[in-house]
Amino acid sequence: MNVQKEFLLRKLTLSGFSKNIVKAFSEVNREEFVLKTDLPYAWSDIALPLGYNSTISQPYTIAFMLKLLELENKQELKILEIGSGCSYVLALLNSMIPNSKLFGIELNEAVGNKSIEKLSGYQNIKILLMDGKNGLPEEAPFDRILVSAAYSSYPYQLTEQLKEGGIIVTPISYSISKIKKIGSACVQEEYPGFTFVPLL
Repeated sequence: MNVQKEFLLRKLTLSGFSKNIVKAFSEVNREEFVLKTDLPYAWSDIALPLGYNSTISQPYTIAFMLKLLELENKQELKILEIGSGCSYVLALLNSMIPNSKLFGIELNEAVGNKSIEKLSGYQNIKILLMDGKNGLPEEAPFDRILVSAAYSSYPYQLTEQLKEGGIIVTPISYSISKIKKIGSACVQEEYPGFTFVPLL
């Protein structure tokens, strides 16, 4: 095994992430999702540029967001990722819960087209090239919504697309928020100290 990959997996394990999350990072080859010029850093725990003002997020940050989604022992969920970029997170989600229906929204056409090509063999993953700020109401409701770029304010429009008991994980300014729908109410938890590109 690549030494950097082994170090990253060990770091995620020691950070307390579940075996299921660490296994997904082991199974999905991050080298396939980064630029060729960044291959030496593919397994480093850092965000990397994708060009076109897009990035692939730091593995630790992705693992933290996956943990907040509460995916353990879940099957066949319907999940939306807004700002799916290079589709790395969609591939991780597919590894964790392979029978789920996954939707990705990407505004950047160049990045999105590469993702569509990369994941063309997966019948359960659909990537749409569009503005994702308002979610995907025509496919709602979703069990989980993950946002991989930062809203500037609370995304009320997404809570309307969530199933009862569903969870949204999204950056809002410089925090990651977990929003859980309980009945007609939504409960929000905030985790400060993260930086994301803004959701355009």
